[in-house]
Amino acid sequence: MTGQTDQGDIAALAKGGRTNFLGFLLRLAARLPFLFIAARLYGPDAMGRFASALVLIELAAMLCSMGEKRGLAQRLTEGEGEPANLVFDGLLLALILSGVAALVLWLFPQPMFPNGMNGPLDVWLIVAIPAYALTEILLAAQAYRYDVATTVRARAIVEPWTISIMAGVFFYTEWRESGLALAYITSIFAGLAAAAWPFFRTYGLPKGWRPHPMRMARMSARAFPLAVADAVEWGTRRLDIFILGFFATPAIVGIYYFAQQIASLPQKLKTSFEPILGPVITRNLKDGNYGAIAAQVRQVGFWIIAAQAGIALALGVPGEAIMGLGGPDYVSGTGALAFLLAAEVVAATAVVSEAALVYMARKRNLALSLATIALQALLTVGLIMLVRELDLGEAYKAAAAALGLMLALGAASLAKALLLARILGHPVNNWRWPLVWAAAPAVIVGFLATLMPEWIELLVGVPLILFTYGWVIWNRGFGPEDRVLFRRNLEGKETGA
Repeated sequence: MTGQTDQGDIAALAKGGRTNFLGFLLRLAARLPFLFIAARLYGPDAMGRFASALVLIELAAMLCSMGEKRGLAQRLTEGEGEPANLVFDGLLLALILSGVAALVLWLFPQPMFPNGMNGPLDVWLIVAIPAYALTEILLAAQAYRYDVATTVRARAIVEPWTISIMAGVFFYTEWRESGLALAYITSIFAGLAAAAWPFFRTYGLPKGWRPHPMRMARMSARAFPLAVADAVEWGTRRLDIFILGFFATPAIVGIYYFAQQIASLPQKLKTSFEPILGPVITRNLKDGNYGAIAAQVRQVGFWIIAAQAGIALALGVPGEAIMGLGGPDYVSGTGALAFLLAAEVVAATAVVSEAALVYMARKRNLALSLATIALQALLTVGLIMLVRELDLGEAYKAAAAALGLMLALGAASLAKALLLARILGHPVNNWRWPLVWAAAPAVIVGFLATLMPEWIELLVGVPLILFTYGWVIWNRGFGPEDRVLFRRNLEGKETGA
């Protein structure tokens, strides 16, 4: 019976991964127009100021969601009450906290804008804090019911397409200076609407729900380590921008943001499995099935690394052509792009390990997360100061920030994997040598593509790199258990067996 359950969990993870991989492709199709519009119409200076402001906005939203992105799954699994009521407890708490955070930033907006504002309306970015936090909780509630499609719609279709379209629209209005900020606000509220509609259809309205201060205080205390861990994990992807805002010009921050947005595309593959991995782990944890948890962490970790490595090669080898889409000024960020793509690959193990650690060793996981972001801060500042000391130029500051991120995330992956393996009593290592075998010919193909004109390099070279890598990893790296990811209706086949 346990074996059938484990296979069903892998099938559920594969199904969720397939659904969200479609979301990744949709997000890719929507993100590129925004980057092109923002880079070409608004320029690197405006992008840099916008990126610096988003650091505090999204960090505040993550903290105010109180770890419900993962903690909600555990509360619902334990069945502490009516599901809709449990979700509304989290929503009310997030709304109160995000309202306070928005008020503080309204009164003291200077930390959001270390290099100044693009326009006077930029300060209204604070209204995105409660909307972002509420959306996180609503999507977590849907994910608990294995509804990943809602996350795909909200995060991969509604939000990116809204910001892309509205960035273009606002540029031709009297609010042009604050166009990026207004487009972002519009996209966040559009995402909230896309998450709220299916939530109410699934859970309905709360029944007999009454806010209880003591119950919410206990929930806050229990969720605090999760909230900080989520914020720290997210913050490692933004601390570099925050630090650059103080050491580099707005243009360099904008170029770095452009590179980061491209590099974050493979990062979304990790989040493809998070909505399903949380409920699966909590159920196995309740049953004490540690072997199954280790197997799921290894399996999902390999899926993620295999996919991320291929995408990183496809975007990194022709990096100059990719960055050139933003204009000639952006090519100087090619080094930063390479380090950022590598950082996403080495971070995969930490993220998948953390999916279990947040339930099994919250405080130790939090300590490792805090150590990671502290290490990143030291490395980033140190490397940027070294660049300044050697007088290498502004573009090298961006590469230094990316290198600091890569080194810190690599250390976190090693530490968290070792901790989880010791707790579970089973190995969780997801590294396999076929990843190298697949990467080698893909790099050769990519190098040959860079000898061609840029339009051929992008239109032909990128798909060829992906095809070469994919063919080798499929034939030399994927076993029967790995190919579950590409099988539809697996559950039905197993049931009939």
